[in-house]
Amino acid sequence: MPLILCIETATDVCSVALERDGLLLAIAQSDEPKSHAGTVTIFIQQVMNESNLNLSQIDAVSVSKGPGSYTGLRIGTATAKGLCYALDKPLIAINTLHSMTSYLIHFYRLETLNLKPETLFAPLIDARRMEVYTAVFNNLLNEISGTKAEIISENSFTELLNENKIIFFGDGVDKCKQVLSVNPNADFVNGFKTSARGMMSLSERVFAEKKFEDIAYFEPFYLKDFVGSKPMI
Repeated sequence: MPLILCIETATDVCSVALERDGLLLAIAQSDEPKSHAGTVTIFIQQVMNESNLNLSQIDAVSVSKGPGSYTGLRIGTATAKGLCYALDKPLIAINTLHSMTSYLIHFYRLETLNLKPETLFAPLIDARRMEVYTAVFNNLLNEISGTKAEIISENSFTELLNENKIIFFGDGVDKCKQVLSVNPNADFVNGFKTSARGMMSLSERVFAEKKFEDIAYFEPFYLKDFVGSKPMI
């Protein structure tokens, strides 16, 4: 029964959870934008204190690896790697879109959406303009369509939507809803926020399979190169 510290900083939500054997021991999270650097270590200490445990007792650190916010991913990764180095613990990395879907399926009440076994799930992480980071999963969390950056148009997801109901969710939903809702097979979950809870079962599976990252060389899954503002001349 591994004790795993899960760190989620890929979106505006900063979330830290401590779990053992699929059970949530403690969680701390905030959706205040651009607060990750100042809160993630505080949240780590908070969940350890609430659980009456010490960091030396954890068996692994799991981090949400992206895609997502460039700055958020760097903060989460640096924190996770620092803990792994200091404590001599293995590093686990979980795809953020996979984690989002796990959280939606396992922790959200979706009865009102009239789900069928063939229903698919498409997490949407807001990127620039009409672009999102997305993938498509089935209800067993198997990947149907791989992670990609998608510019949303009336042709997005058409092939899958013609055959299946798809549940869209995440912080990219609002800007995509008007375009995607023309298809009757498109449904939307409003107000969904990422959480380290979604990483729990996925992290345990990786731990059991011992598919750990190389701490020295691991980098977040940025998907796209960082685009900053132009320097002032």
